[in-house]
Amino acid sequence: MMLGIGEKHELPTILLIDDDLVSREVIATVLTLHGHPVHSAEDGNEALRMLQTGAVTPGVVLLDTQLPGLAGAELIAKLRAFGLDEIVLISGSTPPDDLIAAADGFLLKPFGPEDLQKLLGQHKPKIAQEPIPDAEEMVINPTTVAQFRQLMTEATVREIYATMISDLNKRLVALEKAIAARDSEEVRRIGHAIKGGCGMAGAVQAAHLGAFLETRSDQLDNCANALQQLYSATHRLERMLEKEFPA
Repeated sequence: MMLGIGEKHELPTILLIDDDLVSREVIATVLTLHGHPVHSAEDGNEALRMLQTGAVTPGVVLLDTQLPGLAGAELIAKLRAFGLDEIVLISGSTPPDDLIAAADGFLLKPFGPEDLQKLLGQHKPKIAQEPIPDAEEMVINPTTVAQFRQLMTEATVREIYATMISDLNKRLVALEKAIAARDSEEVRRIGHAIKGGCGMAGAVQAAHLGAFLETRSDQLDNCANALQQLYSATHRLERMLEKEFPA
């Protein structure tokens, strides 16, 4: 869900993750009326799907500390993989110290836009500690493959992955040229496309690398390192295709 009343695009886009409907509606409405574009998710898995598909590229994540299912430090780590370095906890009570340490700030409910503005930018981005996604991350989400196989023939599923790999190889060439030309905007655009396409196909590492390239396109040295990892991720996808879906 996205609210856009009175948008002021100089303010960061917010992804609000909260399982309480009333809290979501009130917080989203108040922040939107003060100029923030706001997208909301009711749990961690929904938020990750939104990021994987490119439905939202947030500048700030507001994360409730008592979500059902995927939550807490585990969810924060998965959000970091998308290059997010403004993750603010929200709760009606003070969360444990270790959870506060994993995030970039904490706001006690109820809070207002002024409280959020005071908090933003007062920390060192934690994403800098591990800027590039893990090189050993899973090549493909088995759940996604299983879902495809339930809906389509083996030949159709193979064609989806073959098309994705072909597209990745073309984008790798374009990325290399953009990085060499120090064209940050083109790096950002290509990263966004990789994040969306690979995320939909369940290509986890490639999608996370695309997200990194999108959000860190101004850090061209790091982008060059991510490009090398993306080459490796593509080769792993090619081997997966040969093994899982032999021609």
